[in-house]
Amino acid sequence: MAKAFKAVAVKIARAADERKAEDVSVLDVRKTSPIVDYMVVVTALSRPHIEALEDKITEELEASGLRVHRRSRPQTDSWRVIDYGGVMVHLMSAEARELYALERLHDGAKEVSWRS
Repeated sequence: MAKAFKAVAVKIARAADERKAEDVSVLDVRKTSPIVDYMVVVTALSRPHIEALEDKITEELEASGLRVHRRSRPQTDSWRVIDYGGVMVHLMSAEARELYALERLHDGAKEVSWRS
């Protein structure tokens, strides 16, 4: 199953990159997280950019037959979370990403190459 989640995480990263996301990271957090296998962290430039990224990712995965398990509520201007089961997506403003430093919370997580 982890291999399938990795493929989903890579697909998410590529969809975000197509919408001009910045600093896209895919992390294998199986050793550091009890709830997900992979985490995708993306920097967005504004609230409309966060919304465009969320729409693009959702559309891409729905076209592949994958549905969102949960979304962050309430939605904020600086951070959105999309849960796909074994993959958690964080769409964040640069300020939120720096403040919460999710990558440091998962120290030891392996970065996954997602570019073709």
